[in-house]
Amino acid sequence: MWQRACDTAAKCIAEAKEYNKQRWDKSHMEPAFKEGDQVLVSTLNFNNLKGPKKMSDSFSGPFTIIKLIERGGKIPPRKKIPTPPEIVEVEDSSGLVNKIIKARKIILKGKDQRQYLVRFKNQTADKDQCLSEDSIPDGNLHLRRFRASRRTEQSHQL
Repeated sequence: MWQRACDTAAKCIAEAKEYNKQRWDKSHMEPAFKEGDQVLVSTLNFNNLKGPKKMSDSFSGPFTIIKLIERGGKIPPRKKIPTPPEIVEVEDSSGLVNKIIKARKIILKGKDQRQYLVRFKNQTADKDQCLSEDSIPDGNLHLRRFRASRRTEQSHQL
């Protein structure tokens, strides 16, 4: 009983599909354009026409078909994709200090010790590290700049 109902439903669906296809094909024919034919072009999607849209012509032309591209009228891309540039090896400057951002004092093994938040060259803020004075490359130079910038900030606040 169930199988017979399923078969009947499948048969009805197939007949409906065939009927709908025939109706569609009757009213929708693909135009048979050939090279040299004269055609009109719809101006519906043109946005560069002057004046009010309802006063402009619905079609423009006639134009002569020079060459048929393909079904659907898609034009192949004209620009060639440029080849990517060669990869140039750049020396790794991630170990070089760009600047010292902040200072903090911590207690290590019972002694006060200063640590500095260091930003490295060609690195983002999430790669910043807290380092002691001894472990900063060219520490004296960067610490001198950091302390001088803090003095100027404090003098501007007064």
